[in-house]
Amino acid sequence: MEVQDRITYKAHELFMRFGIRSVSMDEIAANLGISKKTIYQFYSDKDSLVDNVINIVIAENETVCYQQATNCKDAVHEVFLALDHVIEMLANMNPSLMYDLEKYHHNAFKKLTEHKSKFFAAVIKDNLERGKKEGLYREEINTDILAQYRITTTFLVLDAIAFHYGKYSLTEILQEITDNFLHGIASNKGQKLIQKYKQQRLKK
Repeated sequence: MEVQDRITYKAHELFMRFGIRSVSMDEIAANLGISKKTIYQFYSDKDSLVDNVINIVIAENETVCYQQATNCKDAVHEVFLALDHVIEMLANMNPSLMYDLEKYHHNAFKKLTEHKSKFFAAVIKDNLERGKKEGLYREEINTDILAQYRITTTFLVLDAIAFHYGKYSLTEILQEITDNFLHGIASNKGQKLIQKYKQQRLKK
């Protein structure tokens, strides 16, 4: 792996564990066993490093979403695959990460927000249209409105104040929101499939 890639991936790992603000360039260098000067050969400042980390996050998310859409059995199954992925991500993410990104790294936050509003919206809309064709979602649902609704509620999970962080785990909140969303859009056929997948998940 190239030096720049090693720096970026190590920064990503540390930011996920400890948040962005609490991780210094010195700490990144120390974890890699290189000098801070080496990092500055590739990145002019921490902001540019954070920006490149977000590029990696976006690329990885896109890859995962494409894989889920390809490998899922149906639209409902795709939602559960996405849920598992987000739960895994949250389990390894410091709760302060999004706050740090929004407050201290505006360009990177803007890039992530645009990715959310465009790419994720398209993925969710495709899932909703697929679910309609498969007879799993109600034909009359408005896919544009519900795609935006799904994005908004999912990212609200990261809002500690909105959900009284500590009273419920992020996983509990996300599962409850997803369950409510699916039951709200599902047809009778889809409702039965939701229960089937939920039972399968309990056996894992």
